[in-house]
Parts: sequence; C-alpha cells; structure tokens
Amino acid sequence: MQTDSEFNKSGASLEELHRVTAALFIKGQHLCMCRSSARSWNLQRVARDKEHKSEIAHRYNDLKEETFKAVAMITFSQYLQRCSYDGLSKLVKDVVDLAQKCVANEDAPECAKPLPSIFLDEICQVEKLRDSYGAMADCCSKTDPERNECFLSFKVPQPDFVQPYQRPASDVICKEYQDNRVSFLGHFVYSIGRRNPFLYAPTILSLAADYEHALQTCCKESDVGACLDEKAIVIKEKAMKVSMMQQYSCGILKTFGERTFQANKLARLSQKYPKAPLPEILKLIHETKDIYKECCEGDMIECMDDMAELMTYMCSKQEVFSSKIKHCCEKPVVERSQCVIEADFDDKPEDLPSLVEKYIQDKEVCKRFEAGHDEFLSEFVYEYSRRHPEFSTQLILRVTKGYETLLEKCCKTDNPAECYGNAQEELNKHIKETQDVVKTNCELLTTHGEHDFLKALLIRYTKKMPQVSTDTLLEIGQKMTNVGNKCCQLPEDRRLPCSEGYLSVVIQEMCRRQETTPINDNVSHCCSDSYAYRRPCFTAMEVDTKYVPPAFDPEMFSFDEKLCTASPAERDLGHMKLLVNLIKRKPQMTEEQIKTIADGFTAMVDKCCKQSDIETCFGEEGANLIVQSRATLGIGA
Repeated sequence: MQTDSEFNKSGASLEELHRVTAALFIKGQHLCMCRSSARSWNLQRVARDKEHKSEIAHRYNDLKEETFKAVAMITFSQYLQRCSYDGLSKLVKDVVDLAQKCVANEDAPECAKPLPSIFLDEICQVEKLRDSYGAMADCCSKTDPERNECFLSFKVPQPDFVQPYQRPASDVICKEYQDNRVSFLGHFVYSIGRRNPFLYAPTILSLAADYEHALQTCCKESDVGACLDEKAIVIKEKAMKVSMMQQYSCGILKTFGERTFQANKLARLSQKYPKAPLPEILKLIHETKDIYKECCEGDMIECMDDMAELMTYMCSKQEVFSSKIKHCCEKPVVERSQCVIEADFDDKPEDLPSLVEKYIQDKEVCKRFEAGHDEFLSEFVYEYSRRHPEFSTQLILRVTKGYETLLEKCCKTDNPAECYGNAQEELNKHIKETQDVVKTNCELLTTHGEHDFLKALLIRYTKKMPQVSTDTLLEIGQKMTNVGNKCCQLPEDRRLPCSEGYLSVVIQEMCRRQETTPINDNVSHCCSDSYAYRRPCFTAMEVDTKYVPPAFDPEMFSFDEKLCTASPAERDLGHMKLLVNLIKRKPQMTEEQIKTIADGFTAMVDKCCKQSDIETCFGEEGANLIVQSRATLGIGA
C-alpha cells in the first residue's frame, strides 16, 4: 500500500487519485456515461498551456527539429489532404521558423498562442483555400475550439482523390533513401497522413520507422522489390488495424465522454499490468485520456510529445508496470509507444486472494461503498480486471454495474449482508450471457462454415434493422464473419475479449452511420444508452415492429444466364442479396419460409443452367418462383 508521500514520487497525489476516480463513476446513472464539451476541453488546454510561456517553444525543445518537422507535416497533411508535398513544406517551414524564433525569445507576442491555433491560423492563410476545399474555408470564420471541430468534420478517411503511396522503383529506391533520408521519409509520412487523417502521429512515425527498417534490410538483398513487397503487406495491415482502433477510441470518447473512456482504460490497463499498484494505473489513465483527446482533436505535436513523455515515464518504472515492455524501452522514442501498446499482457501475480471475502462476505461492504462510492468502484474494477484477462473490458464494466446496482439496493435494506450474499450468482449471469454468445457463434462458424455463418448473421440483422441498405448489411455481415474467423480459432481464454472487442468496433461503425442516417429507434437506443451494454443490446434486439416494408418488387429477382457463368463467390453474393431483399419485404418471415424460397431458387438455377435455352427457362421458372414466393410470404399480387 502506497502512502501519500510515496504516491507523490510517481508524479501524482491522493487529491489527484480522488479526482481521477471521481471521474470514473457517477452514482445512480448508467456506469461511466457522460458527454464532454468542447468548451471544457478548451479551458483545460488554457490551464495547461500556462505552465509554459510558449507552448510551441516547449514542444520544439522536447521533440527536436527532425521529429517536430515530421509531426508538423503529418498535421498539415491530415487537414489539407489535397495539397502537394511541396505546398505543405512551405507551411511546415513557417511553423518551424516560428518555433525557433520562440525558442530564442519566449516573450514574443505570437509565441503565446496555443499550438492548434498556430496550425489553423497557418491553414487559414493559404491562398485560394476555398477553390480547393470549398465550404471548409468557412471554418476560418469560427473561433477555437469550434474552428478546429469544423475542420475535423471535413477530414475524409481513405479519400478517393488521394492515390495510395507510390513506392519508387526497386532500382532507385535504395539510392533515394541513402542520398536524402529525411526528404524520403518526409514523403512517406505525408502520404500516410493524407490518406489516414485520423491516424495518430506517434503511429505514423512508428510506421515510418518500420518502413526504414525494411529498407535497411531489403537494400542488402538481391531482389529488393520482392523483399519490400513482403514487408509492405505487414506494414499496411498494421496501419489499417491501428487506424480502426484509434478511430474507435475517438468515437467512444466523443459519444460517451471521459468517464466511459477512463473506466474502459482502467479495466484494460489493470488487465495488462496486473502487478502495478492502483495509483500508478490511475496516473496512466489520467495521462492517456489527455493524450487521446489531443490526438483525436488533431493536435499531433502535443499528442506526440506527451505520448513520448508517458513512454519515458513507464520505461523508467518497468519493474512497476510490466516485464513485457523491456524490448520496447530499448527502441528509439518514436518507436516506443506503438510497441508498448502492442505488448503482451504481463503475467498475473500468483498470490492474488479471492475477491469474495472482500466484496461479498465482508459485512462492512455498505459502509465502504457509501463512504467512498467512486473510489470503492474504481478499486473493484482494478481488482476484478487484474484477475480476469480472459474477459472483455465491456463485460468487466457490466459486472461492475451489476455489482453497483445490487449494492445500491441492498444497502437500503435491514440486512444488507444477506441481500448481497448472492452477488456472485447475480454477476455470473452477465458472464454466462457473454460466454454463451461467443460459444454459440463459434460453434455455428466451425460446424457449418463461413457461408452459413454469414447467412445466419444476415437473417438476424436484416430483421433487426431492415431500413439499412442491402450492400451495407452485407458489409456488416462480412465484418462480423471476419471477427468470427479471427477470434474463434484462438485459445479459449482469448476468444471472449477478442470477439466482444472487435464486435464493439463493428457496432461503433454502425452507430457512427446511425448519427447521420438514422436507422430505427431500437438501434438509436442501443447506440446511445450505455457503452458497456451495447453488444448485449444489439444481441437482444427484436424485429423492428414499426418498420413498413416496401411493396413486393419482381425486379429484385434478376434471373439470367449470368447465374450459370458466375463464379461460386458471385453466385453466393447474389443468393445473399436475394435473401436480404426478401426479408426486407417481410422481416417476420420464418426459417422455414426462408428455406422454401432459397431451395426453390437453387433448384431453378440448377435446372435452367442445364437447358439449351437458358433464357426461356429462367423466364418461365423465374415467374413460377415469384408466384411461389408471394404465396409463401402471404403477399398479394
């Protein structure tokens, strides 16, 4: 147990500990749910910036010229995605010149500006900004932080107007790298930044380091191109995965606010660093929350510098946090953060006592719960998480919410201890529900294969949200199938966190679309009500009873000889689209009705593809299938 003075050595205080834990829970509300405002964010920034006369001078001194320039290029490339490298280089030079001026004289008037304002002022001075970016130029008339939020809304992920990174030819790439390393890597980060406008600067610099290591290895090989092709696949997959997870984190922070974000991180970091004391975990959460806010708001200079400082702190206390980050701490600063994020969970301490005695059998539980509600629940999340790396963070938050609800009820009774004595059974219901969902879906996938698994998902989700376009439902179904393929082959103790973790990302993407194109009331409720209960909410969602189906359209049945020449994959796709379109006409249709129509379709294709006059056969048999389908569904002509 750390004393207050010992905790001060780690750069925090008990006052800060209480401030952080208080931010994690609100008594009487859904666990960890609030909205953060741009205004409060701006006030926090102003308070922090007062620590230094000139924030830009401070960050330039920390990062040094090469890294500062690289991150400035990333920042501009993510805001001004249509601009050329040379055009952005001029803006980078302006900012670097100002940084160097402020290092020499921090009292200069322009040196007191917040960093985001410096970058946005530079963007707003670009000639003919409206000609290239249209309505985005109107953002310049707003004041910060609304100006920044406006610019962020115009960022386009994976834009069509930006070509993928064009690697120089194999016979010149090594010479270009060796002759002008800084410019070569500058073009690389520029290309990655403009194609991935929400990817954090520390990650982009980590990818650039991976690319540089690949060049250093491959330029010694006889076949440079083949060597780089192999390594490029790994780098691209890493970039896509990390970008997806970072957009997810920013979405959770934006939708549910700091409390949810911090509670989720508390569970995750306690799982990952189970030997670290709670005050150290809370310090990480506090710092991580601020860093993610900077990264999500596009403030890449501060994001990069603060992440580097946090990594330096963690590496100075490896024995406190984890034995698994040693190799990360031996890397250069720009490579550390991604390495630490990807590092394995540390081994659980072997002597952790059962939580039953402290949180269920102890007759003084209510006294501790009521004396310090927030601290009590934060400690519960920490203790529970470090014992259960095999659970998802969402499940841990559901267990915590269940425990909180039970105590709120029991502590008002005459015999609280007797009331919460069955807590373990109550909390196990949350665990069993999640385990059953994973088990059922993995068994379906492994027993019946990918085709039937995707088909089952499409049936399930078309009934839940028939308003969604057929192509989008197919996309969602395929993403969920990919989750199954990835997670169901893992060992038992890793299946659940993998499955619910990645499903949460798919659901977040669905919910992001729901914000701009509302689907239905059920989806809206599941998306906004509770982060921890999102996945169970979607799982339990019933058929949308308010949905009014479109009229039966024979045109959705497209029967021609292409069905006979199509590849198996194309035929499956056509089959799936027909299935979705049928369910959209009658979401209440039964499995038997679906099977009848699907079997009729398959029989027709098999029959007609064997005929000499395929078109005539499809015309006759297709008309019969439409009549049969109407009759099966009870839909009149």
